Amino acid sequence: MSASVYLCGFMGCGKSHIGRMLAAETGRELVDLDRVIVEREGMSIPDIFAQFGEPHFRQLEAKYIRELSGGYIVATGGGALINDSTAEFARQSGLSVYINASFETCYERIKNDANRPLVVNNTPEQLRQIYDTRSVIYRRNSMVMVNGNARDSIICGEIIKLLNVFERNGSL
Repeated sequence: MSASVYLCGFMGCGKSHIGRMLAAETGRELVDLDRVIVEREGMSIPDIFAQFGEPHFRQLEAKYIRELSGGYIVATGGGALINDSTAEFARQSGLSVYINASFETCYERIKNDANRPLVVNNTPEQLRQIYDTRSVIYRRNSMVMVNGNARDSIICGEIIKLLNVFERNGSL
């Protein structure tokens, strides 16, 4: 069975976009974890946050990511792999990749997105603090890191090379 690729990183780093490119290049199915949660829970992410809070949403991420092993390209939510046990699952069942884009790049992409509760409910300065805190955790919880400020084709090519090594050797 092929290893899944779990893309992690801050909101707006390009997980979904790079995931679509990887799926097209590798012939694997792209699974957007946020989309899975919305579909299976029958609620938008802002509604889940409003009704049940962020900890409940993180539990849903942990629950559904465990169903996504077996050769998928998984675009996780920005907070999915900050959960140590979820990150451990990803490392054991595939290749976890941190797309490390600068805060400025991410912020430009997300600043007007009303579907992101953390963006709506925090100032740019608070988001920067969240970014700084999470970047340390992403580094710790991922197997590899790629430069998210590079061209999309470069990022995609680098991840494919890493995946080939990982699947050939069973590790990096």
